[in-house]
Amino acid sequence: MKLLLVVAVALVDADGRVLISERPQGKALAGLWEFPGGKIEPGERPERSLIRELKEELGIDVEEPCLAPLTFASHAYEEFHLLMPLYVCRRWKGSVQPVEGQRLAWVRPTKLRDYPMPPADEPLIPALIDLLAPLGA
Repeated sequence: MKLLLVVAVALVDADGRVLISERPQGKALAGLWEFPGGKIEPGERPERSLIRELKEELGIDVEEPCLAPLTFASHAYEEFHLLMPLYVCRRWKGSVQPVEGQRLAWVRPTKLRDYPMPPADEPLIPALIDLLAPLGA
């Protein structure tokens, strides 16, 4: 079975909310909400991939020291196995914009389950709740 490496980030705003984006029509799992990120290109480190994806998808600039690894997902889909590290980022430059026309939502971690997500994203929610709940999020 093919192994697919992708990387994702939980952008956390000053109010302790996490950014999620809706997968656009025409893509696999369209209409589901996910953490921003994308495929890791051959020879690319996960952090560099995330910095590139955040610029392309959201128009923001992130510096590598601002990316803190939190947890990862390992999920077997029918055609491939997905391995996805999740980073947390609280600092970036620029304003988050839906560059690719995707819908965005800032959501309290305890409300993330109110949004339908791909099976690989759902197991990441408890780690975010554990991290951000002490902040009142």
